[in-house]
Amino acid sequence: MLTLSQLAGLVGGSVPPRDENLEITGLAGLSEAQSGEVSFFGHPRYAAELKATQATAVLVPRDFDGVTNAVCIEVDNPSAAFTAVTEKFLPPPEIPQPGIHPSAVVHEEAEVAADACVRENAVIMAGAVIGARSVVSAGSSVGRGASLGEDCLLHSHVVVQDACVLGDRVILHSGVVVGSDGFGYETKNGRHHKIPQSGLVVIENDVEIGANTTIDRARFGRTVIGEGTKIDNLVMIAHNVVIGRHCIICAQVGISGSTTVEDHVVLAGQAGIVGHIKIGQGSIVGAQSGVSNDLAPKSIVVGSPPRPIGEWKRSVIRVDRLASLYSRVKKLEAPPSAD
Repeated sequence: MLTLSQLAGLVGGSVPPRDENLEITGLAGLSEAQSGEVSFFGHPRYAAELKATQATAVLVPRDFDGVTNAVCIEVDNPSAAFTAVTEKFLPPPEIPQPGIHPSAVVHEEAEVAADACVRENAVIMAGAVIGARSVVSAGSSVGRGASLGEDCLLHSHVVVQDACVLGDRVILHSGVVVGSDGFGYETKNGRHHKIPQSGLVVIENDVEIGANTTIDRARFGRTVIGEGTKIDNLVMIAHNVVIGRHCIICAQVGISGSTTVEDHVVLAGQAGIVGHIKIGQGSIVGAQSGVSNDLAPKSIVVGSPPRPIGEWKRSVIRVDRLASLYSRVKKLEAPPSAD
């Protein structure tokens, strides 16, 4: 529980003196919040919810001029401030206890740091290395010769296949598979013959990968996920893909083999990228776009085939006007009446 005065101090805001001692016992979204709770207003599209909210207090931008019955706490970034408040109300995070659970299976030739944590039913295979303070959660497995750096976290039921390399502070959420075979076949005499996938996956420092994402090992060489990149749930990254540093890859994106995604690229949800192309540094690919050619650095494209976002918007407007245009042309082409 916090008073509004304490909460404002936490986020660098202020409240009127008459409201300083109001108590905040929890937090919620604008439409769900009740008396005693705090929420935040981060986008104009939520103005109606803000006006109707039952929250005691709302974190708002410093230039806020909307309407609400809640006490407004002006901050630089309402979303970031709400995150700071959230941390005050959450239970303290679990501190993993070093050691290997009796039910875990750890090969005698594996190296597990003394302060690492290997939990129930995890499997660590021969030659694997688990770095200092890293956590391998229940049911996860680390393959032969694979390595985890320091302070990594593998949530439950993660698979890191043979010879794959994770840097420091890598987080893999449940269901992630790193190092599955690339999808490679040669067709001969009407039958598909598997091409050996002998490469590996390298995941650099500070990468986080969402649940049920798959990253294929290279046919030869390396599939690479660059430092600081954040990948959402249900993403598929094929063999020999190279992703640069600090990229954002949203849910259900698919990237085909041997494509390079340079630094600071954003791929929005369900974007599809063909193989053997390059997405230039700082580019943004809109949701559900299909990219089949190289993109120059700092491109912003939408659609399939992708077009610059301004051109795409103009095209959408023109398509929306086709029905009325058709009606006008039909009238113009109609034969004159007998009258």
